[in-house]
Amino acid sequence: MTAVGDGSSGLRESHFPGRAPVDAYGNGGFRFAGMSHRGALLCVPSGIYAWRDVALPITVAMLQRVFTEADDIEVLLVGSGDGLVPLAAEVRERCLEADIVAEPMSTGAAVRTFNVLLADGRRVAAALLPVD
Repeated sequence: MTAVGDGSSGLRESHFPGRAPVDAYGNGGFRFAGMSHRGALLCVPSGIYAWRDVALPITVAMLQRVFTEADDIEVLLVGSGDGLVPLAAEVRERCLEADIVAEPMSTGAAVRTFNVLLADGRRVAAALLPVD
């Protein structure tokens, strides 16, 4: 793990510096790159970050790292737990301004879609809330 982060957006200082598929999800966490993490994740081109203090609805401030890396992202998948929770208007508008297609869906669907798009070499990011 590398010590880099953005405290204003709820990201922990350490992160996995690279792109990796999410191998498993459930029980309040995720497995990726031979590691496990309990809690939410933000997967962007610069790495996979532990995303703390995240609650619905997702705000623009929570996604600041996504907008910082917007030039390298074409699709943002937002996994909102067990069900679909629509994105707030301010988030949708900010994504449009950044030329990012934002797709809200359940976390399971977001993980599966993220892995497929990542394997296809697409410029994808994912904001993933945990499920039990």
